[in-house]
Amino acid sequence: MYKSIITGLMFTAFITNANENEVLNVDRSVSKHIEFSFPNNKGIRPKHSDFELINYVIMSNDLGERWAVLTLTNTSSGNRVLEQDHIMATFANGVRKSPLEFKLNFGGNEIQSITVSFGESKFPILSIQAETEI
Repeated sequence: MYKSIITGLMFTAFITNANENEVLNVDRSVSKHIEFSFPNNKGIRPKHSDFELINYVIMSNDLGERWAVLTLTNTSSGNRVLEQDHIMATFANGVRKSPLEFKLNFGGNEIQSITVSFGESKFPILSIQAETEI
């Protein structure tokens, strides 16, 4: 009887610990542009768009998942669609990567927030950028 109780308690502790590893923690909130000087020999940049990145919050968990809440504005007076290739993150090892696939419709001059996933990485996200057309 005691064996089954102990086994049950161990299983519950394991499940609880697994769920705790999945919880996202805020790494940092950024409202000003941050510059890093990692080499970019391939010239990897986000696709030009009418979206301006206002601010973002970087999140991660113990499983290595990397997420961000982005707040962007459509600087155009017309409707636009934000897609993953309009956004790019720079990781602590210098790798640049767009988030996983998504699409979000914006009205003219509209501001929206969206939560996006950058997949898994052992390196944290240092910065995120969008490239507004000039």
